[in-house]
Amino acid sequence: MQHRDTETDRCCRMLLGDVFPNFEADSTFGRMKLHDFLRDSWGVLFSHPGDFTPVCTTELGRAAQLSPEFSKRNVKLMALSVDSLQEHHDWSKDIMAYNNTEPGSQFPFPIIADDRRELVEKLGMLDPEEKDHNGMPLSARCVFVIGPDKKLKLSILYPATTGRNFDEILRVIDSLQLTAHNRVATPVDWRPGNSVMVPPRIPETEAAMLFPAGVYTKDLPSGKKYLQIVQPKIDICC
Repeated sequence: MQHRDTETDRCCRMLLGDVFPNFEADSTFGRMKLHDFLRDSWGVLFSHPGDFTPVCTTELGRAAQLSPEFSKRNVKLMALSVDSLQEHHDWSKDIMAYNNTEPGSQFPFPIIADDRRELVEKLGMLDPEEKDHNGMPLSARCVFVIGPDKKLKLSILYPATTGRNFDEILRVIDSLQLTAHNRVATPVDWRPGNSVMVPPRIPETEAAMLFPAGVYTKDLPSGKKYLQIVQPKIDICC
């Protein structure tokens, strides 16, 4: 059977490099419009299946703990689910208690209310396998990283049963920010300070000029010189 290309389908097919929709919504920080909220910052928008649930509580708890690290990188966090604004406010107190935070402390980033499911449908965030007590699909564990140019830089989709690793999201942002300002690529398991790779599209002669400190080329059985490694003195820039 041929799949019908509906308007909802087209909205969900967001590709890397697309301008992220400038949605407007209520949040625990008040009414917000995405592009105005971000201004010249990077952004991480992540959805969760539901408030007052165990895995989601651990996730937002960890995100809250790492909030200063995201701020250092000029990244603004935003959470979202299909729960109401009041539920978000009440649940955030549980999250802070889970973190053993001082009572009365403010939750460090906004949680967006989407109880009418408008955003999760538009952004393709629903998990058809996970349903609420009314049989309605819940929001999946989506992660969208948005650049200062308001374009989508990365998207990751987890099932409801698998909690995310926010240290990995920080690592990915370090890579995105580094490669946004430098003509390099980061290899597997890369961490800031590690060696980086010269992208294949840069000829060997040009790489030598770009990285005067030296380029190490790994000898391979194929004879192709595509594994070029450098240790440039460059900083991650947000």
